[in-house]
Amino acid sequence: AYLLQSGLQPWNILALTFTNKAAKEMRQRIGKMVGEETASRLWMGTFHSIFSRILRQECEHIGFSKDFTIYDGTDSQNLLATIIKERKLDDKTYNAKKIHARISRLKNDLVTPQMYRDIPEFHERDLADHLYAFGDLYAAYAARCKNANALDFDDILLFTNILLRDDPQVAFKYQNKFRFILVDEYQDTNASQYRIIRKLCQQHHKLCVVGDDAQSIYGFRGADVRNILSFTNDYPESKVFRLEQNYRSTQSILNAANAVIAHNLGRKGKKLWTANGQGDSI
Repeated sequence: AYLLQSGLQPWNILALTFTNKAAKEMRQRIGKMVGEETASRLWMGTFHSIFSRILRQECEHIGFSKDFTIYDGTDSQNLLATIIKERKLDDKTYNAKKIHARISRLKNDLVTPQMYRDIPEFHERDLADHLYAFGDLYAAYAARCKNANALDFDDILLFTNILLRDDPQVAFKYQNKFRFILVDEYQDTNASQYRIIRKLCQQHHKLCVVGDDAQSIYGFRGADVRNILSFTNDYPESKVFRLEQNYRSTQSILNAANAVIAHNLGRKGKKLWTANGQGDSI
């Protein structure tokens, strides 16, 4: 709202969060402050909704047509189950849900099927895990999606990265379009999201992120807390503002929390306080 009131056009602001609920709530709040029409022109939403919108506009650059389908997790697992069955593989060893999770993690780390084939360490891990056919499964799954003009959920970020990396004109277009980028829950970003943000703010260096390294709990699905811990190294001109006032707890609880979290290694220090009073002992 401040940026809009300062004269920035709404279509030049990119605001990213992780859930549709949060995006909707932000849009409603901002609509009350600057008007619904202005708020509707913001590029505001989840990572996946915003970048699927970009891919719709630029899909010919990555070999898809504009009417591509987006597979959800169930679609992806069903397709993998079909491929596993066709290849007469043991569906307990090659469990479709687990295979899909493994492919998802690779895509979020920007590892394509071709890259997977070319890196010996992956084959060694497959042999150790008794998944010798995994590389072929990954390649077959990607080919089936392409033939069906379909992207899965993880492809949205993977192909956005490929698009921005391999097409300088498209990258330049969006770098100049998004003159200010805001990211919520930055501690939950993965490698793929991190690289997209880094690429998009290359021209203007106007980036504001909000996050808390102590609340990074999604490592199991690819979130990398190092993204927030290394922010000031990535962007040396940045400023850090610590939001240390807590509105929910008493000081007794916060003192205990501060004492416990102080033992964590590699953290951004902060000292939580509250105006709620000392409260009862824990």
